[in-house]
Amino acid sequence: MPLIIDLKPGEKLIINGAVLENASSNTKVRVLNDCSILRQKEILSDDDSVTPASRVYFALQCAYIFPSKRAEYLRMYSHYLDSYVMACPSAAILATEISEAVAEGHYYKALKSTRHLLDHENKVLGLLQHAAEAEVEAEAEAEAGVEAGAGGEEPGAAEE
Repeated sequence: MPLIIDLKPGEKLIINGAVLENASSNTKVRVLNDCSILRQKEILSDDDSVTPASRVYFALQCAYIFPSKRAEYLRMYSHYLDSYVMACPSAAILATEISEAVAEGHYYKALKSTRHLLDHENKVLGLLQHAAEAEVEAEAEAEAGVEAGAGGEEPGAAEE
């Protein structure tokens, strides 16, 4: 079944490692055979792969679009995914889903699953940030309480 892709003006697309850019108005492209395709919104640059999950995505993306270097990128992907799961065991089920797709050679499917890993990472980092903010707030309140009590008598001391 052919794949039809709508490209907006200036939108980029990678097909088998070649970067294409739509140089005119909206364009439709029909892909008639099997190839590795990523739309601009699915592409992550090396500079943007700064978190553990984004490194997994980037390595897997490169394995998908550069088959001549696939083994190298799959080693990187495996290392990054293993490290992520060791640091965040709650991602084990997602990691298994990704690994199964890779083992079957379904790299695009693995990339789609890795987007869920990116969502997971954002959720975990959000929880960590919230916990850190709560801890800072609690420490500030504790310090304010100590400072308020330091200048005067202890509560209840006047009653004795």
